Amino acid sequence: MICYPNAKINLGLNITERRPDGYHNLETVFYPIPVCDTLRIEPDEGILSSAEQVSSRKRERPSDAPASDYTFQTDGIVMDCPPEKNLVIRALRSLKQDFILPPLHIYIDKQIPSGAGLGGGSSDAAHTLTTLNRVFDLRLQEKGIEDRASGLGADCAFFIRNRPAFASGIGNLLRPIDLSLSGWHLVLVKPDVFVSTKDAYAQIHPHRPDTPITEIIVRPVEEWKNKLTNDFEDGIFRLHPVLAEIKEQLYALGASYAAMSGSGSTLFGLFRRQQDDTRLRSLFRHCFCRQCNL
Repeated sequence: MICYPNAKINLGLNITERRPDGYHNLETVFYPIPVCDTLRIEPDEGILSSAEQVSSRKRERPSDAPASDYTFQTDGIVMDCPPEKNLVIRALRSLKQDFILPPLHIYIDKQIPSGAGLGGGSSDAAHTLTTLNRVFDLRLQEKGIEDRASGLGADCAFFIRNRPAFASGIGNLLRPIDLSLSGWHLVLVKPDVFVSTKDAYAQIHPHRPDTPITEIIVRPVEEWKNKLTNDFEDGIFRLHPVLAEIKEQLYALGASYAAMSGSGSTLFGLFRRQQDDTRLRSLFRHCFCRQCNL
């Protein structure tokens, strides 16, 4: 079974308060975009054992089931974590706590960069859950899959329904919103910069914005500049000035709106017209750079 886990961008991001548990509450809008990985999951005949049969009924794993229950292959952008820490395998492990699944061969062609604020790993995990649920008829309802996805990462649940949503809490409380950017052209630029979550939050002073994101987002995109803000930008731009420079370059190219997605390090611009690919490659020649129609 092949699927195509897509990325997302954050439209605005406000850190509203620090929670007693040390996490932060936030408000943002998640918007799906057509930049995708390729994920293929199929039974691995090479390690298939008669001790482990497909079942949609909850039961315990047989004690003699094989320890090597998957093979994992990747292409494209290099992922620098061991398979057991990859969100795809964590999603598989989550299901195998409750369901018997056969040994699997998992293949990912990685085209969404990691640590980019685009949710690529979360999307891979969410699509793993939905794909296995469908292929093996596990009969999990959409809400049940969302709850399971939330346990893997704050934004994983978004990719189950994969529709524009206002997110609050730690990013796990989702409310569908009526928003379409159809007709707009999106440019993504990610330099070779790593932004740690710890550094990102160290620069934050939680506060509630004067105008809520939900009020700004219904205005024309041309009115978003200086109104729809990402609270991470000021602090991260001080640490990594190249990110601020890229944002200004996007505006110089004619973007109606430009911002950093999540805690970075991808910048995106929304344009009325498609941009010249040769010019983009020249301007951002040392960066991951993609253009797509929304």
